[in-house]
Amino acid sequence: MKLIVGLLGVATLALASGCVKQDWIDRTLVTVDVTGTWYGTPVGPIATGLGNPGSIFLDVKQEGGTVQGLLQIEGGNPGQLGRVGGPISGTVAGDVFRFKSARDVVAGEFTVNGDEMVGTVSIGGTRPITLRRVDPSSRR
Repeated sequence: MKLIVGLLGVATLALASGCVKQDWIDRTLVTVDVTGTWYGTPVGPIATGLGNPGSIFLDVKQEGGTVQGLLQIEGGNPGQLGRVGGPISGTVAGDVFRFKSARDVVAGEFTVNGDEMVGTVSIGGTRPITLRRVDPSSRR
């Protein structure tokens, strides 16, 4: 009886540690590459205090699970670009890309599927957005 209880305890520990390892792998596995230029326009209600931010460009480079790049806002209300554009840093885990601007004014979280990512961007309020990978030369 003690042997059976001991074996059940060992089996339980082995299964539990296997589940923890799987969760760790799932959180760190990188399954997409976001390197490139991305473009989109937030939709929904106007962000509080910042007006309409206009179109968003992300120029990013991914190395492993780390992403660095530049955020640019075009159009929108005059005078807003200097407040929200600039360097960003982020991470990719699985198919999820998250970023924040260096000044912590803009943040985003997206699910990436090929040349499209769908999610939200926070610029004075959270708004849905779809970004599409574009040719960098298509920028004005």
